[in-house]
Amino acid sequence: MKTIAIAGASGTIGRALEEFLIQKGNSVKRLVRRDEFDNSEIFWDPKENYLDPKRLVGIDAIVNLGGVGIGDKRWSQKRMDQILHSRIMGTKLICGTLSELKSDNGPNVLINASAIGYYGNSGTSHATEETEQGEGFLAHVCSKWEESTREAEKAGIRVAHARTGVVLSSSGGLLKKLLPLFKLGLGGQIGSGKQMMSWISLRDEISAISWMIEKEVEGAVNLVSPEPVSNLEFTKTLGALLKRPTILKVPTSALNLLYGRQLVEELMLSSQFVFPKKLLDANFSFSDHSLKEALSYQIKSKN
Repeated sequence: MKTIAIAGASGTIGRALEEFLIQKGNSVKRLVRRDEFDNSEIFWDPKENYLDPKRLVGIDAIVNLGGVGIGDKRWSQKRMDQILHSRIMGTKLICGTLSELKSDNGPNVLINASAIGYYGNSGTSHATEETEQGEGFLAHVCSKWEESTREAEKAGIRVAHARTGVVLSSSGGLLKKLLPLFKLGLGGQIGSGKQMMSWISLRDEISAISWMIEKEVEGAVNLVSPEPVSNLEFTKTLGALLKRPTILKVPTSALNLLYGRQLVEELMLSSQFVFPKKLLDANFSFSDHSLKEALSYQIKSKN
């Protein structure tokens, strides 16, 4: 049994990961920004650079999922600054604290969240963990996010970056937003529909993070299904499962008005054909091998 601390435990991935780890017999402590409720919580304040090192003694690993939402608000300059700095501040605080504790029974593993936005718009070219950083705001954020772990790495902490794709969950993220529209028959492709989408089911996401804790893996790990799909294929598959038409096309101009051009280009129109090379090389077992399987499971769990 391990004791694992999670930053960002209140999010969709964090909640599911906590439940999964406990079911496997582990103990979980949540990093929280309010007064501690009980011994399962650890107070921290990234804005004030506060995290008591003593509270991490006896913990085996930390999973850092913290950071403000990327796609839930229009990208003003203020919002973009929040997206970047919320990730850097929290990660640097954790890593600085870990470096202090290395010789004092502190965590020796850090699984730090990242995203496939690191690769930018890769078109139809396959991106693996060895692919160089792409262009754009998200690529910049992911690069700086990963760089923020260097203090822990220098202290001998094993650090792995979970470069996550679109996580499919009926309880949060993209799918939660799309389901009501598609159930009303209002779902449709975005733009040309040709842009590639690298996705992963929630249960494979948390299983992969657990795998990263257990295995001696370091550096970037692409957490995506080995079966990416086009936006058009995603649209048709979800519509077919819900038995609803998907003849509408969402005009880019309307999305630009709602969300801003840069967000639309990087999150909705960008094509990302990402391959989970490290997971497959290690014979990681995916629960959901196809988009249909992943969506079916989530739709059933919603009902």
